[in-house]
Amino acid sequence: MQRCRWCNLKNKLYVKYHDEEWCKPNFDDKYLYEMLILESFQAGLSWECVLNKRENFKIAYDNFDINKVCLYDENKINELLSNKEIIRNKLKIKASINNSIIYKKIINEYGSFYNYLKTFTNGKILYEIDKTTNDLSDNISKDLQKRGMKFVGSTIIYSYLQAIGIIYSHEKDCYLFKEVDINAER
Repeated sequence: MQRCRWCNLKNKLYVKYHDEEWCKPNFDDKYLYEMLILESFQAGLSWECVLNKRENFKIAYDNFDINKVCLYDENKINELLSNKEIIRNKLKIKASINNSIIYKKIINEYGSFYNYLKTFTNGKILYEIDKTTNDLSDNISKDLQKRGMKFVGSTIIYSYLQAIGIIYSHEKDCYLFKEVDINAER
């Protein structure tokens, strides 16, 4: 079975992610939150590196319980910085806490994070390949940064939108490739 070029076929975890999760719509707030935190740790790294540490992140971040993460203090930051099983970047760790607080505010404002995203997407799925940014990722990134989020540049947001299924990007040679009208409704 042919898969997207980026998928390391030697990494079973990566193959499973490609086949079962990537580009599949999942708009549950807990999942959207987990992926936003994980994607922000990807900045400057490969997604494979983050994915390989995903289970360790779940443990370290209290199973991505946003209410707990929003309350992380210096002691918890130091605990995360000493955890060799996750990415130990102080700026990213602090940003993850800050971004969690802002994410929660967005949910309070819009009712769900997906409702917030729909203000940019009108509930549509975008089908495109061979891009790393677009107007959609630019606009969401700018808005999140305006709200105070960090490590949410357009490339990270584009990758996030692919991960959660708002942008469908399986390559033409991939067995999961499909082309659908850009105006198709969800």
